[in-house]
Parts: sequence; structure tokens; C-alpha cells
Amino acid sequence: MDSHPSPTAASAVGTKRQLRYLWLGLLTTALLFAGVLIWRLRQTEEPAVAAAPPTAVTAEQLQSRPVQSRSEFVGALEAQERVTVRPEVEGRISQLLVENGDRIAAGTPILQLIPDRPEAVVSSAIADIEVAKAARNTAQADLLEAEADRDSAVAERNLQDTEFSRTESLVSAGALAQQNLDQVVRNREAAIAALNAAERRIQAAQAQLEESAAGLRRAESQAEVATEDLSDYQIVAPIDGIVGDLPVKIGDYVSRGAELTTLTRNQSLDLRLSIPVERSAQLRPGLPVELRMESGDEPLVTGQISFVAARVEEGAQSVLAKATFPNPGGLLRDEQFVRATVIWEEQPGVMVPTTAISRVGGQSFVFVAESSDEVDSGYVATQRPIQLGVIEGNRYQVIQGLFPGETLITSGILRLGDGAPVTLESP
Repeated sequence: MDSHPSPTAASAVGTKRQLRYLWLGLLTTALLFAGVLIWRLRQTEEPAVAAAPPTAVTAEQLQSRPVQSRSEFVGALEAQERVTVRPEVEGRISQLLVENGDRIAAGTPILQLIPDRPEAVVSSAIADIEVAKAARNTAQADLLEAEADRDSAVAERNLQDTEFSRTESLVSAGALAQQNLDQVVRNREAAIAALNAAERRIQAAQAQLEESAAGLRRAESQAEVATEDLSDYQIVAPIDGIVGDLPVKIGDYVSRGAELTTLTRNQSLDLRLSIPVERSAQLRPGLPVELRMESGDEPLVTGQISFVAARVEEGAQSVLAKATFPNPGGLLRDEQFVRATVIWEEQPGVMVPTTAISRVGGQSFVFVAESSDEVDSGYVATQRPIQLGVIEGNRYQVIQGLFPGETLITSGILRLGDGAPVTLESP
């Protein structure tokens, strides 16, 4: 029996070997292909991460600037002088001499009432003045005449005194008879009597003059009273100011004391402020106060604290203060509601725009640009927690977390993460 395998069996064994080698070759090729594919993927991924472009942002360098500590209040302005115009007499309106909103000076006529009896009283008083003046003039003339008579009497007496002395000497020397001296004595006594009579006429004339002068003063006083009564029928402005509403018209009858209109002087205005007692130690006259029409507006005008109450208001636990404001251009009005900001103090600080601030979980953050040698752009964004203070316009005061000289990123913050590369652009 032949021990060699048959040709058919040998062929089968060869075929199996070929299949095994083919399978091993295919497996080797697949493994090599997979390895190459993984290598290629790694080669393409690593450059993609490294080549991520930096984010373009704008930034500003922080500078120290004055930062104000302030408090805001709301209140109504009060004119420093406001008067209600009321008539002191009753009567019917004959003229309206101003209109609502007119700015007038003190003494300007506002309206006229129809006078009746007061005009007759004034006319009578003026006539009495003329009569009193005539009586005074007559008394003055009488006094002048009496004074002239006295001067003549004085001269006559002086003459008789001289004659008496001369005659008396001659009689004593025996040159003249006694009867000559007796005649001179009689003449001298007559001169003295005439002088005394002249003095009495002067006294009477002076009394008459004083009486007529008093009568003239009475007449003038009565005329002045009558004129004042007549002037009451013309209502005039007691102060400079702006005319309020005039609800009356010509022909209306107004009673004494009725409210006709108001006059408001608003060249400067006051604002009452209730300051919390915690701020009382800082409250003092002269503190600057900014006035705004609405929240966020630019200050319209700056005034100052003009009054501070000496005690705390019971219950409210606040201190009453008044701020006084000028009124350039008359833009402010009495009883107008405004916002006022009391500036307590001013000190150096850092201010950042509101657009640079992000908030996460109630905490405020900003990004600052810091130099880095690890990125091609040379800068990375570093997220920084901050503590905010007051807001002025569109900027917040930073109490803690930033320092002057640092570079603050002001735009593109929503695309940034901590440590992200950035390029800085001019705003």
C-alpha cells in the first residue's frame, strides 16, 4: 500500500494554507490602515486647537478720577416768595391790566375796581386843603404886618429913650423947664405902650398861623387817607413775580379779601429734604446738591444746602434740610417735582462702563487684558470679580477688584472665557 497522500488531499491542504495567509495579510493591512487613520486624525486635530484665532476686543486703561459719595431724593420745589393777591375793598372790576403768566414788577397795576364815593371824598379833601392853605397864607401876612409894626415901635421907643436921657440932663442943669421933661416922659411911655401892643399882635398872629398850619396838616392828612382809600380800588403787585391764574373778568363783583390771583417770585427756589439720621453727621450748610428733572439726566442746575434743622423729626427719624437752587432761564417752577442728589464727599476712585460688566449668580465680573507669552496675540482675558459702588451716568464706581493702570476689556465680553487669547483694538 502506497504511504504518500493522494494528489487530491495535497491540493486541499495547500488551499487552506493559502487562505490562512490571505486572512493574515488582510488583517495586517487593516490594522496598518487604522493606525494611519488615527495618526492622521491626531495630526489634523492638534493644529486646529493650536490655530484657534484670538478674540478681537476693545479696551481702555483705567485711570483714577474723582468719585462722589451721593444720595438721591425726590421732592417738590417751593418758591421763596409767593403772595396771594386780595382786594382791601369791594367793588366791580372795570379793567384787567395783566394776563396769566405775565412777569411783572412790584407796584404794577393788576386790575381796577370802579370807585364811587371815594372820589368825592378825595375831591372834598383837596378843596379843604385849598381853604386851609388860604387861611395859613392870611395868618402869615398878618404876622409879617405885626412884625413890621413892632419894628417901628422899637425904633420909636429907642428914639424916646434918647430924648428922655437928653432932656433929663438939660432939666437937671437948669437949661430946660420941668414941663419939657414931663412931655418927654409921656412920649416915652406912649412908645413903650405901642411896642407892647405890637408884641401882643405878633403873638396873636403866630397863634393864628399855627392854628391855620395845623388845619392844613389835618386837611392834607384827610386827603392822604382819602387818596389811599381811592388807591385801594386799583390792585397792584406787592412783589416782583409771575402772575398766576386770573379767574375773574371785567364786570365781576369782588368782595373784600377774595382771592384774585397769585404772584410767584421764582428767581430761586427751595427744596425740602428729609435726610436719614444716619447721614446727620455729614449734613451741613453748603453741601452741593445737583437737581435733575428725571433719573439719569444731566444735572440741570447745582445748588447747596441752605438750612439744617436743629432736631430730628419724631417718628420719621430724619433731619429736615433745605436746598436752595438758582433758576436760570426760569425753567424751574413752583411746586414742580424734581430729583435732587446730595453730594456728601469726593475722593479718587475707578469708574467702569456698564457694558464691561457681567453678572453671574449675583456677583459682578469684568475682564482685564493681561500680557502673556504663551499666546501669539500677546494678551489673554482674565475674569475678575468686583464690588460696585454708585453709578454716574453709564459708569459704575468700583470699590474693590480693580486698580488704576489696568487694562479693562470694554466689548466682546460675551465671547470671552477666563484665559482666552485676545487682540486689543482701538475703540
